[in-house]
Amino acid sequence: MAETAFFNALRAAIDEEMERDATVFVLGEDVGHYGGSYKVTKNLYQKYGEWRVVDTPIAENSFTGMAVGAAMTGLRPIIEGMNMGFLLLAFNQIANNAGMLRYTSGGNFQIPLVIRGPGGVGRQLGAEHSQRLEAYFQAVPGLKIVACSTPYNAKGLLKSAIRDNNPVLFFEHVLLYNLKEDLPEEEYLLPLDKAELVQTGQDVTILTYSRMRHHVLQALPELRQRGIQPEIIDLLSLRPLDWETISSSVRKTHRVVIVEECMKTGGMGAEITAGVMERLFDELDAPVVRLSSQDIPTPYNGTLERLTVVQPEQIVSTVVDLVGGKI
Repeated sequence: MAETAFFNALRAAIDEEMERDATVFVLGEDVGHYGGSYKVTKNLYQKYGEWRVVDTPIAENSFTGMAVGAAMTGLRPIIEGMNMGFLLLAFNQIANNAGMLRYTSGGNFQIPLVIRGPGGVGRQLGAEHSQRLEAYFQAVPGLKIVACSTPYNAKGLLKSAIRDNNPVLFFEHVLLYNLKEDLPEEEYLLPLDKAELVQTGQDVTILTYSRMRHHVLQALPELRQRGIQPEIIDLLSLRPLDWETISSSVRKTHRVVIVEECMKTGGMGAEITAGVMERLFDELDAPVVRLSSQDIPTPYNGTLERLTVVQPEQIVSTVVDLVGGKI
């Protein structure tokens, strides 16, 4: 086991897959000489050269289209979005081309493409740099969507995403890059369609993902002190959702709280709530509760920014209201 920072876990995954498979290459803004804005591609240019670590112009629509074409011809591109919000400029390429070409070509083309990079609400990055794109892309057919949350699952999921023959949107949170964890030295991969049972419990199911996993864990000691034992599930896969794991938990706890950084209106929580109601209505002892970000552009002011995002103390009070304190 070796202690590894989140960004280095991602770098290791890319390096291992590039070494294993000569069709894997990286492209994006400043990924080469500079090593990426968050150093995820540091030194890969020196190791693999300019044909496999490609610095692109500031033209997201163009280089995303180039990557889709490269995937169609047998390569395995990894796009780094300097900030995932910038990839809204490539929405057409991601949705109409990457997501649909396998289907519209009658299966003649596969699109083994990974689109990864930092997103989420950082620390005073402003509205345009604080986007949560899972809400934008969850309705696009043909895409897989993954949200990693720890160095361990970041590495295992990214390796699987690179080997997958479908386009994968791979969301990393900008505030998790320096998170550290001991990682196995031997190779491992994690499935792209499975949630992680983080904590077992019997009183309430908390469904979360990305940075909010850590806010939920910060709330856990206070909940335990109040005699509440929550079951915590990190979704990891946002498309498809792991309904087997979710359903098993809800049948045990009969209560659901969704904690997300996504906006409440049309967000991931809305989709999960609808799915729980359709599949598990008779198992519920209380309505599903959503804790989501405020439906406003993220303020630059630090105090206001914090108020837009779910905090651990809100999680505690919401769960206590739903379950009732036991002491």
